[in-house]
Amino acid sequence: MAPFDWLLMLSAAGIWGSSFLFMDVALRFEHPGLVAWLRPGLGLCFLALVPGAWRPVERSDLPAIGLLGLLWMAIPLSMFPLAQTWIDSSIAGMMNSGMPVMTLVAGATFFGVRTHRLQVVGVVIGILGMVMVGIPTAAGGADGAVATGALGVFLVVVAISCYGLAANIAGPLQRRYGSPAVLVRVLVVATVATMPWGLVGLTDSDFAWSAVGSNLAVGLGGTGVAYVAAATLIGRVGPVRMSAVTYAVPVVAAVLGVVVLDESLGIWELGGLLILMAGAWMTTRVGPRSVGTPSD
Repeated sequence: MAPFDWLLMLSAAGIWGSSFLFMDVALRFEHPGLVAWLRPGLGLCFLALVPGAWRPVERSDLPAIGLLGLLWMAIPLSMFPLAQTWIDSSIAGMMNSGMPVMTLVAGATFFGVRTHRLQVVGVVIGILGMVMVGIPTAAGGADGAVATGALGVFLVVVAISCYGLAANIAGPLQRRYGSPAVLVRVLVVATVATMPWGLVGLTDSDFAWSAVGSNLAVGLGGTGVAYVAAATLIGRVGPVRMSAVTYAVPVVAAVLGVVVLDESLGIWELGGLLILMAGAWMTTRVGPRSVGTPSD
């Protein structure tokens, strides 16, 4: 790959991987609902200025775009900050690498995507990896509470399941209209959908410059710059090489969680991450078609 391609890849992986750290910082002062609302709202402010964002789309595709607004953005972007009130950022980031596994499961179950033996094995291995990553937290949680730890892990699974569904819907639309035109409309829907919870959260949040900076990093960066970088990278090097970003994100999230936030990871979590990434890699090796790029 050219140096610019590496720059795009490292930018997307670094921004998405660090988003779990920034959410953790913001949640120290802000309600999860406010964090969930500001992310698509700030991302929309960035994407609205990207060339091609307001390219016309067929009216018949608007329902699918509306559904994407919920599955790709509103629901998962609400699940992650809520989950991180109970589980460590590193665990959330590591489990996020299961998105390719859930994409294949959703594609085969609901969209008629043909699967191959290697992919099926990858799904089984990937699910095993997710279980290994999540079990220690589900058994005790970041605060030692079994119920909240298990709920936090469950919410992350819900989020990446939504990403899996969204990837199968987004792919054809992105190929037809381009990523910016689809994403900007998706963010409009997500911003409106998360607004009620965001306004409620606003009344239960405190102001802090660190939270403001974190919101900007996650919103403008994670939901704006990183998506544009990933979409550009797909156009330059193809979806297979771009998928390397998926494997770098959990590593960045884990390293930042341990080094910056003083989180701890045991042999189960680290071993589970390696198994999960291997399963995710196998699910993307042989497939009849490529899909979109939803990710945190």
